[in-house]
Amino acid sequence: MSFIQSIKYSLTKNYASFSGRASRTEFWYFIIFIIIGYLIGFGLIFISYMLFWLLAIFMIAIIIPALAVTARRLHDINKTGWLQLLPWPFGLLERIFASSGQESLEILFIFIGLGIYIYLLVLYCTLGDKKDNKYGKNIYKKARKSLKRA
Repeated sequence: MSFIQSIKYSLTKNYASFSGRASRTEFWYFIIFIIIGYLIGFGLIFISYMLFWLLAIFMIAIIIPALAVTARRLHDINKTGWLQLLPWPFGLLERIFASSGQESLEILFIFIGLGIYIYLLVLYCTLGDKKDNKYGKNIYKKARKSLKRA
């Protein structure tokens, strides 16, 4: 899947589709698209702070497809899509302890959250299942057949 195909697929056909599977290529191309969008948005803010609204619209519009493609990526490795929300409670607890002045618990939850983000990064980089799983059919079967023909 090319960069443009990945973006079109994630923003049109699968805008809010949390079912199915997403390959590493589809996922990482979409993440690169988001990073480029943020960089352009922040660049526009340096030109004029009035253009902040363009970045705000992009940020709001990209939330659902980003969560959806991440859930599909986790499905590809036979994990639940809810796993992407695992760091959020620890981040919330970290902020609660930071505001109450309990530094030791704040630091503890910072490290727990960081560990979970590292674990998720490893999952996002993991090769997907080469067979059908409970989240969908093998998405790599077509790619292998086309490679064998070449």
